[in-house]
Amino acid sequence: MAGEIVHFELLVKDADRAQAFWSGLFGWSFQPSPAPEMDYRMAQVDEKSGAAIFQAEKPKDHPNVYLATDDIDASIAKVRELGGEAEDKGPVPGFGWFSACKDTEGIEFHLWQGDSAAA
Repeated sequence: MAGEIVHFELLVKDADRAQAFWSGLFGWSFQPSPAPEMDYRMAQVDEKSGAAIFQAEKPKDHPNVYLATDDIDASIAKVRELGGEAEDKGPVPGFGWFSACKDTEGIEFHLWQGDSAAA
């Protein structure tokens, strides 16, 4: 469904500490990073959404939220039309497309369109 939260990621200073907290709080089971060059741990929250912990040089004090869209190109155009900012879409190969955006108040969010053919 369009606008549904499908994923959020937490950019943290200490991934082990963050994983222990979120696993302890909700019982989430994080998988090891699929890419050896980055520490990006994912957990399935429910049948439609997931969470990730990403150890980052510049941690954030808020999550990156990914909202579903059926047509990422049209949604990017709509964000811009409404006065917000939207980066061009980028692929997550084999999973889908995303776009980092800001609304008219400067609040960050991401658009997400699942697409196993994304490359």
